[in-house]
Amino acid sequence: MRTRVKYCGIRTVGDAQTAIELGVDAIGLMFYRPSVRAIDPATAAAIAGVVPPFVARVALFLDASADEVSSVLNSVEIDVVQFHGRETPAFCDQFGMPYIKSVARDEHADLKVYAERYHRARALLLDSNVAGAPGGSGRAFDWNRELVSAKPIILAGGLDPANVAAAIEAVRPFGVDVSSGIEAPRGEKNVTLMKKFMREVNRVDNMANRAGTR
Repeated sequence: MRTRVKYCGIRTVGDAQTAIELGVDAIGLMFYRPSVRAIDPATAAAIAGVVPPFVARVALFLDASADEVSSVLNSVEIDVVQFHGRETPAFCDQFGMPYIKSVARDEHADLKVYAERYHRARALLLDSNVAGAPGGSGRAFDWNRELVSAKPIILAGGLDPANVAAAIEAVRPFGVDVSSGIEAPRGEKNVTLMKKFMREVNRVDNMANRAGTR
């Protein structure tokens, strides 16, 4: 067993290639215009074009219109959609794409109910934002609280090279999702932090596998 890794908010082909070389499982492309990490479809298409097989291209939307989502899906090669706002199950289902649904920190108490409501979601992403607000704030939530779901859990919110090992040990998620934690300055990916983050994920996974806890 190993923890899957998604580097989100990728804005350049170079950053995507660095992430791929480090062994990420997914590249996140942000289509929420107010975000410092937002990119246009043409840039996203260029990035998606360098992503090899077995690395997922994830398009992130936050309360976008159906037309906006469809426009991106028609112009960019996308494998998985991530809905990060207050989208309803019907809205998420209509595109016929595998999708991840984010769960904001103020809704974690209803995680089981959330999994039932979004029963077609492939995974739930737990973030530290409040519902309807973007992630990437760098704030973490209490990883030690009970997080039980019938669906795979992807952990996000305030993760960085200094705390990702502790977060994985506490939650044992299917995957982790990082954006601001590998940036310096904000909005710009930092190669050193990208390397450190992956090194820490691999380290804690190797320790867990040797101990037989994963």
